[in-house]
Amino acid sequence: MDWAAIDPILLLASLMVAATPIVLAAIGELVVERAGVLNLGVEGMMITGAISGFIIATTTGSPWLGFVAAAFGGAILSLLFGFLTQYLLSNQVATGLALTLFGLGLSALMGQSYLGIRAPAFPDWHIPLLGDIPVIGPIVFQHDPMVYVGLLLVIGVWVFLKFSRAGLVLRAVGENHDAAHALGYHVRRVRMLAIMFGGACAGLGGAYLSLVRVPQWTEGMTVGAGWIALAIVVFASWRPGRLVLGAYLFGGVTVLQLNLQAAGIAIPVEYLSMSPYVATIIVLVIMSAGRAPGSLGRSFYASR
Repeated sequence: MDWAAIDPILLLASLMVAATPIVLAAIGELVVERAGVLNLGVEGMMITGAISGFIIATTTGSPWLGFVAAAFGGAILSLLFGFLTQYLLSNQVATGLALTLFGLGLSALMGQSYLGIRAPAFPDWHIPLLGDIPVIGPIVFQHDPMVYVGLLLVIGVWVFLKFSRAGLVLRAVGENHDAAHALGYHVRRVRMLAIMFGGACAGLGGAYLSLVRVPQWTEGMTVGAGWIALAIVVFASWRPGRLVLGAYLFGGVTVLQLNLQAAGIAIPVEYLSMSPYVATIIVLVIMSAGRAPGSLGRSFYASR
């Protein structure tokens, strides 16, 4: 095995890139679950965002428009989930699973004409002065803009949930929707807005895969990223700060196994490829001790 083939600076820089789609999808799902809704359709919304963003980006030549379209596509698909679960009162688990299957099929249909096409370039930012700092600069301050958008979203969600009145209302709805309704809060409206936000974030995460990480369209390219995002929300105990830690842990193991493959380690590739998911499960079992929102997954009946 050639250890010299592994560049630690490049490894750590790649970690942030690998974690970004998980951060984007997971922070949206965190808001949804804090509102008391369990949406297992994250994978379907991510893959829909991936193809929606890719189509618009390749058509217009603008990756930024691609990300806007991805957020819109994810939000539209989440509205379907919201309508079925909040107004028709369908089972949230079954509806979320159906949404994932629907998104995978829809994306495969939409992407048939885009196989083998490369997405327009989305250049990295070299932040002046900070990007020139030895070691730290290349690791933290020389990434594409969406890496920083993901971190800003996490900070924004933390501030929103902790310090704003609207965040307090959302948490109240998630903890006890009957009590929130009795106080005059619009439970369904709050949950629909949270669901749309979660769908938009999942769409952004999917578009990051097809426009930056790969960048091209491949059927099923999310390869379980939506399920990892769901697991990381639980690992984080529904707290934004720990969510970033969990996403970076998964991203780090993912990048490390790729580097170990390139270095020629004498372990079958299949074991290395499954290592990020095994690590996520182990950490999830060990560290997920937080209490879930009280009304998570429960349907709201306004007549009560």
